[in-house]
Amino acid sequence: MSDGGSPATQEPRESASTAPLSQATHASSPRQRLTRHVVLLAVTAYTMTLNGAGFAAAGRAGDRFFDTDLIDPSFLWLGVPYALALLAILGAHEMGHYVACRIYRVDASLPYFLPGPPFPAGPMGTFGAFIRIRSRFPDRNVLFDIGIAGPIAGLVVALPVLAYGLLTARTEEIVEPMARVDLPLLWRLIGLLLPAVPAGHGRILSGPLLAGYVGCFATALNLLPIGQLDGGHVIYAISARFHRAVSILSLVALTGMGLFVFPSWLVFAALLVLVTPYHPPVLDQRPPLTFGRRLVAVAGLVMLVLCFIVHPFGL
Repeated sequence: MSDGGSPATQEPRESASTAPLSQATHASSPRQRLTRHVVLLAVTAYTMTLNGAGFAAAGRAGDRFFDTDLIDPSFLWLGVPYALALLAILGAHEMGHYVACRIYRVDASLPYFLPGPPFPAGPMGTFGAFIRIRSRFPDRNVLFDIGIAGPIAGLVVALPVLAYGLLTARTEEIVEPMARVDLPLLWRLIGLLLPAVPAGHGRILSGPLLAGYVGCFATALNLLPIGQLDGGHVIYAISARFHRAVSILSLVALTGMGLFVFPSWLVFAALLVLVTPYHPPVLDQRPPLTFGRRLVAVAGLVMLVLCFIVHPFGL
């Protein structure tokens, strides 16, 4: 699972002397790898645009979404605000990881964006993005910095996107019961700073507002203290001893939420079990996590609480 999201995954790196000859012979060239990143980005931008357009046109097109010309510029234009806003959020998240890796000279790929089914088949038009980390982390402080850099960078972009979406959203009178939408606490706090919605009215989701909502969900999902999710990196950096126990308890809690609150959490729990609660060790376990980083870890917990959505996409 990438989180939306998405988590930075770590894989052992083989030296040139031990790599199989066939692997060395058939390794992708830098141009091929760059082409792969660009193609995935382009396809994901298209599926995101379709998602935003389908959502924006839902009130007009209803169930006839798939009868629409999926290359019609006038239709696709409806989804551009959503696609640009969400690409900015997910791109900032992954580039936060990537830049931190470059600073610490940890071998990592550029972001891989994952296209997904658009509305109404899916809620986001993407399965998120991820980077591949191909070398082991030097120590726990480096692991912490790389792990937390993504959620912080992503939220720095998601926050103004969400605020802009709330500020510019149209309000309409509610003439019939609307679908229940669980909102992140961050949404509610920003709403307190804005003019109140008139009684009997509600905000209409726009492209930026939906992108901010998805950005909150992706941030919270990645901050869950499980396995090699960003939150898992943070927990391991704090205490390798308790990482596995915290991962298992979090998976149990996620499964319980899937059974009693929102069934789709079972899907996320199953995907995370496939990754396993295991976290590869860092090269040097001795340097303790600095006090300043422990304070940032508390801020990460606050970010998780502010962005978490108990019943996401009940739209």
